[in-house]
Amino acid sequence: MDRNVLGGALLACCYDPLTGYYRDGSCRTGEDDGGAHVICARMTQAFLDFSRESGNDLSSPVPQARFRGLKPGDRWCLCVLRWLEALEAGVAPPVILEATHESALEFVPLEELERHAFETN
Repeated sequence: MDRNVLGGALLACCYDPLTGYYRDGSCRTGEDDGGAHVICARMTQAFLDFSRESGNDLSSPVPQARFRGLKPGDRWCLCVLRWLEALEAGVAPPVILEATHESALEFVPLEELERHAFETN
């Protein structure tokens, strides 16, 4: 069973839009996921702008891939290194810890993820 960064079962990140390297709603990973799409994050306009300016436009629709484009508030499985780049730039989007794969801890300390945790309350 896949685990999250808190040690519990990995929860789904999002089904609409359908996210994850395997497009199953989960930020699980495997050997073929070279980008380590393991951080479940809630999109912000600042992050989407940063990502577009960095060469990865997540906002624009790609109909042939059945991708409607992301908007603020959407949840998406991000590459851990992209999230770290955004952190360094001061625009890291909030993280849903229960849906972030434990392998993120190989790159980011839990304390850092907790500082950027999305609060549902």
